[in-house]
Amino acid sequence: MEMLLALAPGLLVGAGLGFLGGMFGIGGGIIAIPLLGLAYGMDQALAQGTALVMMAPNLVVGAWRYHQRAPLPLGPGLAIGSLAMLSTWASARWATGLDSATLRMIFSIFLLLLALRMLLSGKPRHAKAPPARIPERWAPLVGLVGGCSMGLLGVGGGLIATPLLTSLFGLRQTAAQRLALALVTPSALVALFTYARAGHVNWQMGLPLALSGILTVSAGVRVAHRLPERSMRRAFSWMLLGSALWLLGAPLLKQLGA
Repeated sequence: MEMLLALAPGLLVGAGLGFLGGMFGIGGGIIAIPLLGLAYGMDQALAQGTALVMMAPNLVVGAWRYHQRAPLPLGPGLAIGSLAMLSTWASARWATGLDSATLRMIFSIFLLLLALRMLLSGKPRHAKAPPARIPERWAPLVGLVGGCSMGLLGVGGGLIATPLLTSLFGLRQTAAQRLALALVTPSALVALFTYARAGHVNWQMGLPLALSGILTVSAGVRVAHRLPERSMRRAFSWMLLGSALWLLGAPLLKQLGA
């Protein structure tokens, strides 16, 4: 009974994050990190490492299911995944050595730019991809950029990789998403290993987050299909914007209160 009471907060939070992640169509990690930092008082590296405990299994399951429906060619998948793992390892090692305030500011600015981009870009397009500006054979290099984001921030690999693959390399949305999963899935595992080795993972919180989050993702997806896409996108954007401003303003408010 005592163990259940100790796990209850993580289970409840994980269920909520899994639901929101499924509803908004973007991994729960980008919601979990601000929550763990602001509500649970974790420093930025610990929040990012703990969120990776929840993200990693979800990404593995998602990548496997995606591969079953639309198999990824082995060559491009291995190329982009290998480069992503290398840059993830290097950037994660650097991130775990940064002070919490600097790392939180970098993460907050990323959230802020992402929110503004989503608010200003309008409805996402799923139509035919634009003509390629760069030959497709160079597409695996996107793994270096996406991997850096995963290692430094614990999130963002797919959010960065998919638009680059469609706009620069002329890939269709589904092909870009397959390559992005090949990038993000191994990157999340490498980032989790690196953060854990540096002592920046709270397993007591992370494991319940992962277990309960898996159970509620599908419910969030079902709700998302019943709501207007544009409204969902704007709601998520405003939530990210609010989180970014809260993260940036929290140290100032703390100083004023002192």
